[in-house]
Amino acid sequence: MDSGQRREPRVAEILSVLARGGGQVSLPSRLCAACLSALPVSGVGAALMTVDGPSGVVLAATDHRARQVEEWQFALGEGPCVEASNGSQPVLEPDLAGSSRWPRFGAAVRDAGIRALFAFPLRVGAIRVGVLDLYRDTPGTLALPDLTEALAFADAATAVILHLRDGSGDTALLGPLDGRAEVHQATGMITIQLGVGLTEALLRLRAYAYASGRTVSSVAADVVARRLHFDDNQAGTSRHDRP
Repeated sequence: MDSGQRREPRVAEILSVLARGGGQVSLPSRLCAACLSALPVSGVGAALMTVDGPSGVVLAATDHRARQVEEWQFALGEGPCVEASNGSQPVLEPDLAGSSRWPRFGAAVRDAGIRALFAFPLRVGAIRVGVLDLYRDTPGTLALPDLTEALAFADAATAVILHLRDGSGDTALLGPLDGRAEVHQATGMITIQLGVGLTEALLRLRAYAYASGRTVSSVAADVVARRLHFDDNQAGTSRHDRP
């Protein structure tokens, strides 16, 4: 069992809480607020990414400085979220005062009183959807339990972004737990094809829909009809079955 599968119960729990509703507060804002409450950090922000880097779209931020962190990285073209999106691993900077990694961005965040930054890429295979950034007013690393929790929130944030792209209502956030039988069936088939859990299978399904500009329902219909089969390759893509 890989680390992603071990996080699935916690990811499902986070999504379940978000799906219960929050009045007029958006899903990304609710997720960032929940992440802030769960971790020893001072602020949380989420931004969309493209193949070229930051898109300039800040989905949510818990405060003004968290929003500035996202906007500065877009304006300057450097920072942990840029590195995290270009790679596939979190970028963890526990002490900005002693770092020279991002000359212009680093100076800006230090002037704002930010002392540590942790950026988590939101992606499924090769498909980039965004970055979750956490900042702290004091230096120091994230303890292992906190890092595991942050990774679970990153997985949940990926699911939220793909869900919003699909244009479904909040009741569909949990995917296989909702009433859309075809999506449920397709997700089950993908778990068998890839040997992953339901949460990861739904992420693969939604990521494919996101990348191809289609709805999750239409992609699910192709999976159920066996017109589309998911391959477990590094690109995280799928192939059409040959007749």
